[in-house]
Amino acid sequence: MVQVIERATPARPARRLLLPEVRWALAALALFLAGLAADLAGSPGWLSWVLYLACYGAGGWEPLLAGLRALRERTLDVDLLMVVAAVGAAAIGQVFDGGLLIVIFATSGALEAVATRRTADSVRGLLDLTAETGGYEIGDEFVTRPGQRIGGDGIVLDGASEVDQSSVTGESMPVPKAPGDEVFAGTLNGTGMLRVRVTRDPSDTVLARIVAMVEEASATKARTQLFIEKIEQRYSAGVVVATLALFLVPLAFGAGLQDTLLRAMTFMIVASPCAVVLATMPPLLSAIANAGRHGVLVKSAVVLERLGTTERVAFDKTGTLTEGTPRVVEVRPLGMSEPDVLRYAAGAEQSSEHPLGRAIVAAADRVPVAGDFRAEPGRGVHAVVDGRRVFVGRGDGDPVREVEAAGRTAVLVRVDGEPAGVLGLADRVRPDARAAVGLLAGASPVLLTGDNERVAARVADEVGITDVRAGLLPQDKVTAVRELGERVLVVGDGINDAPALAAAHTGIAMGRAGSDLALETADAVVVRDELTAIPAVVALARRARRLVLANLVIASAFIAGLVLWDLFGELPLPLGVAGHEGSTVLVALNGLRLLGERAWRTAQGRR
Repeated sequence: MVQVIERATPARPARRLLLPEVRWALAALALFLAGLAADLAGSPGWLSWVLYLACYGAGGWEPLLAGLRALRERTLDVDLLMVVAAVGAAAIGQVFDGGLLIVIFATSGALEAVATRRTADSVRGLLDLTAETGGYEIGDEFVTRPGQRIGGDGIVLDGASEVDQSSVTGESMPVPKAPGDEVFAGTLNGTGMLRVRVTRDPSDTVLARIVAMVEEASATKARTQLFIEKIEQRYSAGVVVATLALFLVPLAFGAGLQDTLLRAMTFMIVASPCAVVLATMPPLLSAIANAGRHGVLVKSAVVLERLGTTERVAFDKTGTLTEGTPRVVEVRPLGMSEPDVLRYAAGAEQSSEHPLGRAIVAAADRVPVAGDFRAEPGRGVHAVVDGRRVFVGRGDGDPVREVEAAGRTAVLVRVDGEPAGVLGLADRVRPDARAAVGLLAGASPVLLTGDNERVAARVADEVGITDVRAGLLPQDKVTAVRELGERVLVVGDGINDAPALAAAHTGIAMGRAGSDLALETADAVVVRDELTAIPAVVALARRARRLVLANLVIASAFIAGLVLWDLFGELPLPLGVAGHEGSTVLVALNGLRLLGERAWRTAQGRR
């Protein structure tokens, strides 16, 4: 057998702190704060200047180099403009303003680099898993023993067992496997032994296709930023052209060099989008910090912006709307009392490692000692309990079919060969699932699951979802997400949800039970597995988006007013800086309103 790595290895946080972008951003911030401290302490002016200029170097050399490379390709990005504006500020003595710009953009670049590394590491980890499990060619045969991962997609030739394939299909219960049944690479074998013939090339397994879809969807998402880049280039080009015109044209008509340079640099300061940057970031970062305090980790400001535009919410079932573990929810006695049915069943199952067996033992008030235990993979268990021979497992008959028709897994209990009762097991719906669905104002919910239609319908009815799509493999979930529209939020937890999380406009993973790939692929993570936090963070994101729009209006009005004053009047430099910094402080304070506890209570619909 090939050795299998059971979980993709996440990237270590320490490794991400070693990213060059993170190191340079931290250095720029430290130098900027040191310069500010020197100013406040009344140190010699040269000391604060040296520290601020060192901040320029630490945080500005990389965007400057990237901007120069872009210039060689005849493009102009806003990062280069920020460096030029910072240098212009220093040229007329406003070195603090320039340092603030440098720190903001260095920090933004570091956050982007960390997010990119996290996604790359998670996909690389799953690729390692795929390589380990995919060591067979079509036609090869292998044996999977109890508790081992299945090494390839194929058909069972011999043996009987039950396979936990929730990582691929999302099914909440282990699926019985017998000769002729299909199995998937990376799924977990149960208590029996299976001999399997490989039917798919390792590069074409379901697991490998999941990896490919994650990579493809992530690349597609990145291309949506092209429109923003075009706007940045046009704005940058416009400011550069206007600054050069303000400097060169008056000189051509005989204006003085010093006055002309002062006007041009004043224009560079007041036209720089510092206020526009802060118009966007404080509301978004404040909302991110507030959500984080309440157990929702949003990975970037861009993610929060997208959350604020959500129109549909697609929920996975197993591990998301439900707890992900089976429980006894119904006991139908056939000739004896309910406690006796559970007592005999639990006694027989106490030595079983099957998830259904553990659920039956957990449901019983008293578990008697059993002997002569024997497991029959794919069918059930036999044991002697209180001197009576007990069988617990698969069966038939009207009571069994009635339990299954209700969307539950039916387990027949026989005592001395006679039917004693039927147990109905189901994956229990989370207590807050219905409330979470009901709080999704303006975002229609839909259920996407790999489980069968009866189970899906039962869960959907319990939580209040009317749009149900069941029996979906990972690629089917991706198709369903794309059919739902452009602004779809997907909530999931397993490896099988990762492609849909990546393909969606926004993806949220459940943190406690979530797979490594789902946690890394998702744009946000609900750490405490509180479903009601999802509508709350969506509402908070919508409020942040409204504040961003309000701030942009304020910032644009200030910039336009100051620019027009400088162009058509005599704007004193101190007044221009005061107006520029005043608008910056105003929009920053407006955005910080989302940091308070009241903002979260409002998002939850409470006051």
